[in-house]
Amino acid sequence: MNIVSDNKQVATIKLNKHPENPIFSPNPDNHWENLVVCNPGVWYEDGKFTMLYRAAGNDEEHYIRFGLAESTDGVHFKRMSKDPIFSPSIDGPDMGGVEDPRIVKFGEEYYITYAYRPFPPGQYWKFEHDVILVPESGEDTPHVYKNNVANSGLAISKDLKTFKRLGRITTANLDDRDVILFPEKINGKYAMLHRPKEWIGEAYGTNRPAIWIRFSDDLMVWEEPSTLLIAGIEGTWEEKVGGSTPPLRTKDGWLIIYHGVENGGLGYYRVGAALLDLEDPTKVIGRLEDWIMEPEADYEIEGYYNGCVFPTGNMIIEDTLYVYYGAADKYIGLATCNINQLLDAFKQ
Repeated sequence: MNIVSDNKQVATIKLNKHPENPIFSPNPDNHWENLVVCNPGVWYEDGKFTMLYRAAGNDEEHYIRFGLAESTDGVHFKRMSKDPIFSPSIDGPDMGGVEDPRIVKFGEEYYITYAYRPFPPGQYWKFEHDVILVPESGEDTPHVYKNNVANSGLAISKDLKTFKRLGRITTANLDDRDVILFPEKINGKYAMLHRPKEWIGEAYGTNRPAIWIRFSDDLMVWEEPSTLLIAGIEGTWEEKVGGSTPPLRTKDGWLIIYHGVENGGLGYYRVGAALLDLEDPTKVIGRLEDWIMEPEADYEIEGYYNGCVFPTGNMIIEDTLYVYYGAADKYIGLATCNINQLLDAFKQ
């Protein structure tokens, strides 16, 4: 399972991609999802998989919405609505598009974190990297609107079919996405992973966007200082990193699946794994040096971001870890592995 290089143990365990991938593709019959389906939040309960998936049609503005699909085997998903299940608001702060849902549950209610913009981004794959459409604005226009900054919001649902928007949970002037809640309180506090894009430089201890963790007594109020959790490593496959899926409690620690991006080379998005201490998740107790998944197939390499695997949903069922991911910003794939084998890789 491992090889030794420069006196370091390098885990070679990989996620196994399902042979029927992509398991979910754009629907040519629905204008709002005929171009893109990707980056799903997935919840498993009572033998049913519920998927909230990111979708977009072939409009110039590139409005992004959520669709709903369900499955009993985790592979074959059926669309449950001809219309979006969650759309940009008409005149609210998320009127430009909603993206990348991550799902956790407290009590009888589901909490969904999602990224949004005040204005649609445009067909971003036709622009330079990280360039989006911005509106005409005046001298006094707030930064978030002037620059069409991405924030993150929180929605609540009892059935994953109808939703109540609770509002923004990040700072307006930061591009703060990959916001993911831990699925339970830790030492009496809620916990969140987030990735503020502007927090780079000597003052922050990282030269590129990284994964931070913070805590709160209230799911809508996140004012306690954040702690740098996982930073990128220069000259590797993970020079820039961000959170991907909700943390999973295991016997050995909180399992974190995250994405890493190389700055040079092909600019691929790959997938890494880390373990956090169960009682103090600011402590990284294990981190695999090698990636556990990378773009390989045509559906992962040819799309609207060429060369991208981007997990957003996961769960452990018996001994199997399920990871649902966006592929090339166009499709949805499934990858799995034995959870005990993955945890053993951290012990080598």
